[in-house]
Amino acid sequence: MDLPRYPVGGSSRVSLLPAAVLIYLLVNVAVLLLFSRDKRLAEKGRWRTSERNLLAAAAFGPLGAMTAMRLFRHKTQKAKFRLVPLFLCLHVALLYVVLL
Repeated sequence: MDLPRYPVGGSSRVSLLPAAVLIYLLVNVAVLLLFSRDKRLAEKGRWRTSERNLLAAAAFGPLGAMTAMRLFRHKTQKAKFRLVPLFLCLHVALLYVVLL
């Protein structure tokens, strides 16, 4: 009985690319929604998502975080959140290395 063969090397990377892009987009949308929710809760004076959790989410979804920060004018004055563009730069660098 022969075992199924799976592509090895560059071709396997290419076949996983659409799924990886979809997951990345979903993560960024989730982060954008998290920032949006935090902004709404802030306006109502209610308990909110901690800055630590928002930054952790931004590390995984910097596009969503940056979009939300600009769109909702949320966390733009906080010094910690100046790390978000750095997270995006790291994602771009990682993408460059992975796709090379």
